[in-house]
Amino acid sequence: MSDLTDLYQEVILDHNKNPRNFRELAGPHRHADGYNPLCGDKVTVYLKIRDGVIEDVSFRGAGCAISTASASIMTETVKGKTLPEVKALFKGFQDLVTGRPTEAPAGDDFSKLAVFHGVSEYPVRVKCATLAWHTLQAALDQRPEPVSTE
Repeated sequence: MSDLTDLYQEVILDHNKNPRNFRELAGPHRHADGYNPLCGDKVTVYLKIRDGVIEDVSFRGAGCAISTASASIMTETVKGKTLPEVKALFKGFQDLVTGRPTEAPAGDDFSKLAVFHGVSEYPVRVKCATLAWHTLQAALDQRPEPVSTE
């Protein structure tokens, strides 16, 4: 295995073991639930939005290492971003994990998401990696029904 692949695995394992922003956010402006029936991953994403900027974000749930790490890194990445920036990050992440060629959003924030580049080689894991992102989108859109990866 390459040193870069080892580093990516270490980052994913660290975020799985010590997820960032893993809590129920007090007084969220929006929230949504997500579920991956294929493997049982469940996540709830909480948001505080002020003037079109994600002021705070957190998540709760249970899932595999990829699902938990993705939610953790997602919360770190989108905090402080405008809603259009978040939409661009979501599209770039979706393209990254599905192996579609894309022009990634500029900046260091997207480079944090590169740890998931190998997911595209395992299509069944794409749903694990994107569950939190789809749930974030549902919260932004204020969709009341839970998100499912199926």
